[in-house]
Amino acid sequence: MQTTSVRVHPSENSPAKTDQLAWKIAACAADPVPVDDDVTEMIINRVIDNAAVAAASLTRAAVAAARSQALAHPRSTGGDGATVFGPSDTERVSPEWAAWANGVAVRELDYHDTFLAAEYSHPGDNIPPLIAVAQHLAARRGLTGGDLVRGIATGYEVQIDLARSISLHKHKIDHVAHLGPSAAAGLGTLLGLDPDTIFQAVGQALHTTTATRQSRKGEISSWKAYAPAFAGKMAVEAVDRAMRGQTSPTPIYEGEDGVIAWLLDGPDAAYDVALPAAGEPKRAILDSFTKEHSAEYQAQALIDLARKLHREHPEILVPGAVASIVIHTSHHTHNVIGSGANDPQKYDPRASRETLDHSVPYIFTVALQDGSWHHEDSYRPERAGRADTVALWNTVSTSEDAEWTRRYHSSDPAEKAFGGRVEILLADGSRLVDELAVADAHPLGARPFVRPDYVAKFRLLAANALEPAEIERFLDLAQRLPELTAAELGGLTLVARPGLLEPLPSLNGIF
Repeated sequence: MQTTSVRVHPSENSPAKTDQLAWKIAACAADPVPVDDDVTEMIINRVIDNAAVAAASLTRAAVAAARSQALAHPRSTGGDGATVFGPSDTERVSPEWAAWANGVAVRELDYHDTFLAAEYSHPGDNIPPLIAVAQHLAARRGLTGGDLVRGIATGYEVQIDLARSISLHKHKIDHVAHLGPSAAAGLGTLLGLDPDTIFQAVGQALHTTTATRQSRKGEISSWKAYAPAFAGKMAVEAVDRAMRGQTSPTPIYEGEDGVIAWLLDGPDAAYDVALPAAGEPKRAILDSFTKEHSAEYQAQALIDLARKLHREHPEILVPGAVASIVIHTSHHTHNVIGSGANDPQKYDPRASRETLDHSVPYIFTVALQDGSWHHEDSYRPERAGRADTVALWNTVSTSEDAEWTRRYHSSDPAEKAFGGRVEILLADGSRLVDELAVADAHPLGARPFVRPDYVAKFRLLAANALEPAEIERFLDLAQRLPELTAAELGGLTLVARPGLLEPLPSLNGIF
């Protein structure tokens, strides 16, 4: 890896273009290095994973609204258009709108992959804009599945490398500020663009995707699903403008009125960002994690721990048996999805699904009582409102633990952990203590996810949305991703079973 020191410069001493972080990202994207076999296999896994969670979300309101917006924008000139999850694969729309609609579908259930370091991210959000542009330009530019694989590898690499080095959440900036640049870089790789064009696109994509974290605070709305889709759409548009010779604010990161100086650590800030050197393969996707459960990643291990406690200690399931539950965990888990957030909505049984999947007290309570977790049933209003659940839920709190915070930020994969220690005080005065460092599906967990698990997740989540033949068609195509021809790329979509997507008149808007 090659490390770039990034700091703020006054205008009279602006760094040379080739010394700027946006250029380093662009140079990385333009490097035609081959993709390693294990990285290719993981990319296939994540394409399947994204499609699985998208299939399960096709009838949800946010996804239906985004889809109806996209379908109001028929394919643009210059290409064949891109597909939208749900309708027929012959119904094509403009690629930026396909990126929008499919990005919302992928993100809606908070059920795809994650990477956590200095910043949080869902690097699978890079995939929808890349597939959309690949489909639109496949015939015109002779793009293949191999080109798409290379673009996805870049998107993951850039987003994860930025997330390792630059914290956004500390300054209440949403994590999609790393997604705009990574998706633009991935598109640059996909299309074989030169470094200067990618440089301009990265700068524009960053400039248009910085927003506050209020989308993940308090009463969390459907915008949580839209935010990464918006970043992907902006990346497509930024690349289009850059390809037409248009430039970006420069230097976007290092300028005295730039992102670092005013949105992040300020004029005295300095970051060290490591990106692959020329000729070095892009392998960051292997450091990201998928989700077995539909909830914030930091809750994954705690769900597995709750399931274990349910099996091994039935005595704590008796109503009134528990006096209090304290989850000792990392700074992030405590302050973002725990009681340290000081959000009363995290204890409100009437809260939105988006709020509840960011409430570890709720998630732990339901997983403990049920011994399981389901992407729909565990969030139903009647489940959240059960009297015994509300009573137990209100006994659960989180506490920041320095050791769990240290492990969260560790650069050693063997030490890095996102779990916690649970202390349960029973009404009779006895205590029960247990802990789990990583989720069962984690590479170091009890049952690491491998290809059959991704396929099984797809079959489970797509069962009610797709016909059996469509499930098999998509799985066959996705698992041949590197060998797909330009003509086959259009098949990387999902066609809903007849009658699933009934038109909703209430979705009429401006378009």
